[in-house]
Amino acid sequence: MSSSGDWAASEAARRRTFAVISHPDAGKSTLTEALALHAQAITEAGAVHGKAGRRGVASDWMEMEKARGISVTSAVLQFAHRGCVLNLLDTPGHADFSEDTYRVLAAVDCAVMLIDAAKGLEEQTRKLFDVCRHRGIPVITFVNKWDRPGREALELMDEIEREFRLKPTPVVWPIGDAGYLRGLIDVRQPGQMLRYTRAPGGAHKAVEAPVPGQRAVLEDEADWSKAVEELDLLRVDGAVHDQEAFLTGRATPVFFGAAISNIGVRLLLDAIVDLAPPPGPRELESGGARPVDAPFSGLVFKVQANMDPAHRDRIAFMRVCSGIFERGMTVTRAASGKPFATKYAHSVFGQDRSMVDIAYPGDVVGLVNATALRVGDTLYAEQAAVFPPMPTFAPEYFAVARPADLSRSKQFRRGIAQLDEEGVVQVLVSDLRGDQAPVLAAVGPMQFDVVTARMAGEFSSPVKLEMLPYHLARATDTAGAEALNRSRIVQGEALTRIRDKAQLALFPDRWQAGSFEREFPEARLDHLIAAHE
Repeated sequence: MSSSGDWAASEAARRRTFAVISHPDAGKSTLTEALALHAQAITEAGAVHGKAGRRGVASDWMEMEKARGISVTSAVLQFAHRGCVLNLLDTPGHADFSEDTYRVLAAVDCAVMLIDAAKGLEEQTRKLFDVCRHRGIPVITFVNKWDRPGREALELMDEIEREFRLKPTPVVWPIGDAGYLRGLIDVRQPGQMLRYTRAPGGAHKAVEAPVPGQRAVLEDEADWSKAVEELDLLRVDGAVHDQEAFLTGRATPVFFGAAISNIGVRLLLDAIVDLAPPPGPRELESGGARPVDAPFSGLVFKVQANMDPAHRDRIAFMRVCSGIFERGMTVTRAASGKPFATKYAHSVFGQDRSMVDIAYPGDVVGLVNATALRVGDTLYAEQAAVFPPMPTFAPEYFAVARPADLSRSKQFRRGIAQLDEEGVVQVLVSDLRGDQAPVLAAVGPMQFDVVTARMAGEFSSPVKLEMLPYHLARATDTAGAEALNRSRIVQGEALTRIRDKAQLALFPDRWQAGSFEREFPEARLDHLIAAHE
């Protein structure tokens, strides 16, 4: 191994690259800010629905996110804690943006699954966990909002084990029922209670004070005794943290707290350093894996334009997978075999950015004005590498887009192409409809809201959307497309996806798809990955 390989491996061991995943409204953006606050990356935590005068969360920058209190885009926050460098990828929580979340999860080594104490496992939580299982990503669980009324802690543990076939192993346990939080027990220091004094408005770290067990018995006897008994029950049941079981996806360490009050966040942050895996070898499309000490390689997992309205630029977010990235180095884009210069490379903290000169495996670099790059691209130096392509979800909503003002047709075409390259929507075309009436395909209808807002605001080309009656997409080929377009029995349409030239057959429902299969039994009709699977 070369000296640069030694250095890359050494720095990779200090990295923890993870995502926070949850159902909408579980407190994901709030937890993101609380983690950054505890790592001293920011001085004051924001809130998604903040009071007048209080700053908004650093990771939600689009106007739509601010107005609706949701995360639509994915932000990248980097900060240091206890000698480690943490790369936190904040993902969209709304189900309509599952595809973007899936892409982000391709760039992480661990996930923090956030569960609402009152609601337990919700639909989107289940979907995202399935993605983590599919990708082999170990999961740390944080039960949030324990300062509000909710369910029993043991009941939530049972639900995790039953629904996910995953052994929940408590590392931090609550003292007091949900809504009546008295403190926390770190099972690694069972003889004391951690008591918290909340900062006004939750904008600063809560004061954490250890209370000896003898005093806890005197001050909170019933709650302390109940918590100790519950932990004893779980221990007898084998719910003890096992690092190998966690890393192999058979168990999840569980933490309790309240992100908005910054309670239990320090313990979670420490656990990410102590338990989450550092970057390791990355699977290659041709088989085998690229070790972290190999020459540089990187994966483009997200492309985002106009993050800075003053510059109107475009950033390709790249996860460094191996070797050392140095700003200005010339690398090869695997898809074209052509060289790519990395002159403008930034680290990105929400909407803020700074120049980055060097990065190591696990780090995320924003390549500015990288117009040639697409989501899923592999970049490499010296030894060729190609990482597996990112799957595309089956769209379920379709709309024809047209420029509201024909004099803005040039801006319309440029905007649609840009949103397609970013993966905001899938763009489908056909000879019948022509370039001026592309079909936009989405996993969820809120993606259309993003399109209309960005087309009007960024490209000065308002659009008119005409919804189509299709809700089912299947992969087909030229023969299948021709058969569908000439059928007089089946309601459907065949279109070509611009991004990868794949041909899709669209139907209103599965009964129409079944009619097509009966009419043309030889035609190809393959299932796509569905967001709800």
